[in-house]
Amino acid sequence: MTKPAFCLTFFFSVAASLPAQQTASLTLPDAPSHLITTGFSSSLDSSVEDDQQTSATAPQNPQKDSAAPAPPAQQTDEQRRAEGERELKAQTQQRMLGIVPAFNEVIGGTAVPLTPKQKFKLFLVGSVDPYQFVIAGLDAGIEQAQDTYPEYHFGIQGYSRRYAASFFDNWDGNFWGNAVLPSLLKQDPRYFRLGHGSPLHRIFYTALSTVRAKGDNGKWQPNYSNVAGNFIGGAISNFYYPQSDRGVELTLERGLTVTVEGVIGALAEEFYPDLAGAMQRRKARKDAAKAAAEPAAAVPITPTP
Repeated sequence: MTKPAFCLTFFFSVAASLPAQQTASLTLPDAPSHLITTGFSSSLDSSVEDDQQTSATAPQNPQKDSAAPAPPAQQTDEQRRAEGERELKAQTQQRMLGIVPAFNEVIGGTAVPLTPKQKFKLFLVGSVDPYQFVIAGLDAGIEQAQDTYPEYHFGIQGYSRRYAASFFDNWDGNFWGNAVLPSLLKQDPRYFRLGHGSPLHRIFYTALSTVRAKGDNGKWQPNYSNVAGNFIGGAISNFYYPQSDRGVELTLERGLTVTVEGVIGALAEEFYPDLAGAMQRRKARKDAAKAAAEPAAAVPITPTP
């Protein structure tokens, strides 16, 4: 079983095991936050409690808060850029299990469109993250152990070539699919998490995201940036892969592989907050049961004179 196929099987089985009411129980904020910066963070539960308290105490006909930000349609270009920077800063802190970057995820489902400069910034932050260097190293090690690309040979030189190829595969695809083409075609390179509905519905939504994107105008449209970017990256790889691993067929294969890996990453981003929230609630129940089982401390009685 290939690595993409194994990961897909894993995430589909995890998602299918979650009941619909459980996956819909986690209410998320409308703007990106630090929900997944520390793995099973307590902010998952606190965000739910804050939303519940807000909805319970809000008046039926609330007056518009004069301090609230203007709707996106009424914001100036400068205000939109500032709001985009604020959201982008929060997004580039998002990690699953405190390790895996989730910089391209919009947790609440809505966000201010990014400027071309911000799209390139998001690409750069994600591409030079330490996680990418570690993954490239592991990938190169597996390829060397399996003697993938025999023309690279073994030893330090062979490992270095495999490492560089693995790293630039990721770099090329992201450069074109997350920065250049989204800027030219005015498309948003991020994944907009759904966060509610049945697992099958969310899986379908996630898979569809690889061929559907939000435009900078806020409307859904074919994801030309992602699809074309993956195949452009596959074509560029012909310049640094061995002669026997070049050609149209291998270019198409690499483009499809990167596309499948993108779906896997989106599945992880879609369901990770649910899994983290479920584990946190389980831990909270265990802690509560343990506290209830402990005998109450004896209260000293002061004798009356």
